[in-house]
Amino acid sequence: MRAVIQLVKEAAVRVEGEICGRIGSGLLVLLGVGAEDSAAEVQYMADKICNLRIFPDNERLMNKSLLEIRGEMLVVSQFTLYGDCRKGRRPSFRQAAGPDLAAELYALFIQQVREKNIQTAAGRFQTHMEVSLINDGPVTIILP
Repeated sequence: MRAVIQLVKEAAVRVEGEICGRIGSGLLVLLGVGAEDSAAEVQYMADKICNLRIFPDNERLMNKSLLEIRGEMLVVSQFTLYGDCRKGRRPSFRQAAGPDLAAELYALFIQQVREKNIQTAAGRFQTHMEVSLINDGPVTIILP
């Protein structure tokens, strides 16, 4: 499982011009599911992201987590995080999970984040989405 995490002041995702997910202050998580991933990776990633200390404290140091600031999360599926561009000019997505496994683990990730009482919005799996955001910092973290 791979994730690109961006600290945002706000973010939204649209499908066919209609907003299907929107948050205020918190995290935008672009989430990729790998072919070898399971529920164990989902649990690890949900815990890791929710507890990452990347929000500023009163001294502007990265000392607070999403849970501590009671921030929100927007989760967007992103199979292209598994694009391998080492050979040729077109990415290979062989390491990405197939649609059935990816949909299952994407939904499980969202469920686990919500179980932590984090207000969570999501994109629509396997659709063309437009994502808009206002980065805060900017702070961008990549989790393998």
